Amino acid sequence: MESAIDTHLKCPRSLSRRVAADYVPPFPMWVARADPSLKQVVMGHFGVQSKSGDGLANAASLDALRHIVATFQATDGPGHFDLVDYADTDGYDNRMAIAYWTDPAAFARWQDAAPVRDWWQSDARLSDGLGYFREILAPRVDQFETLYAFRDALPGVGAVMDRVSDEIEEHGYWGSMRDRMAASQTDWLAAKGELCVVAGDPQARGRVVIGGHDNLCLIRSGQDWEEAGAEERTLYLEEIEPTLRAGMDFLRDQGASIGCYSNRYVRHIDLDGRPVDQSFDLGHWRSLDLLERWAESHPTHLRIFVTFFRVATSLEKLRLYHEVLVVDAADQYYEYIHCHPNSGLMRDARIGADAN
Repeated sequence: MESAIDTHLKCPRSLSRRVAADYVPPFPMWVARADPSLKQVVMGHFGVQSKSGDGLANAASLDALRHIVATFQATDGPGHFDLVDYADTDGYDNRMAIAYWTDPAAFARWQDAAPVRDWWQSDARLSDGLGYFREILAPRVDQFETLYAFRDALPGVGAVMDRVSDEIEEHGYWGSMRDRMAASQTDWLAAKGELCVVAGDPQARGRVVIGGHDNLCLIRSGQDWEEAGAEERTLYLEEIEPTLRAGMDFLRDQGASIGCYSNRYVRHIDLDGRPVDQSFDLGHWRSLDLLERWAESHPTHLRIFVTFFRVATSLEKLRLYHEVLVVDAADQYYEYIHCHPNSGLMRDARIGADAN
């Protein structure tokens, strides 16, 4: 058994772990490992928004998503991407391509290439009846952690990492998420600053740029039941998923009161928009400690946690995982084009606030 923090990222702790040195986790879990040369990753969320029930807009949204995916095939495109969709509380359907780069310079070249740059900057994005958004986060390797209940075909950021750890120590207790993040050895990772509107007016549905703040937190927590047998599929769909959905709906609808800026419970899709038996929650939080507070004390998450621990040892093909990051203000970019004002991080951004 080894630490979740890789050897080259370990340093003398000024902040202690949340458990004693002799703690033994209740079941095995693993994390993704990267070559020491990896310093930073880029996670890009590229979205298309359309009014629910509008067939023409739905078809146009799918075409736009395909166009975004086609640009990924260019030089300097991402090493991995996922396609998902979700419905928001304002009556809009949203499709997203979520992409990962291990080279920020390659991402910058891809984003600045004329075919990508000109499409996103075109006036057509404001007039074709759809909404579009780009959310870019680029954490350093000491600012994110992963956790998997399996060791093969890692999803999300794990797909662009180099290998998988041995069984790790830091899981199965409150605070383990923080303990797996290398930066937490010496930093409380407290939020600094505010979300602010950098350009545009969210109420005007034009182009809006939101500025993030230091140590904004993002969690992706996923489930994959594609390979599950009948019994395990029933266990997931009838016991785990309803409890999970209730918690995610709470964060989507009422999360602002506890520090959750945006919560999307998404379903994987293919390029034709057909659902795939995988899902994940994508949540932006003001800080890691507010995410922890909800996880440790709120009834909606305690029900999820208790349900998981009750069935964890019987899982064979159901694949559960998560990735969590904090990120500097300078390494975030949020742009919304003709989106409704509650989209993404616009809802909680303050006009005239200082992000730093």
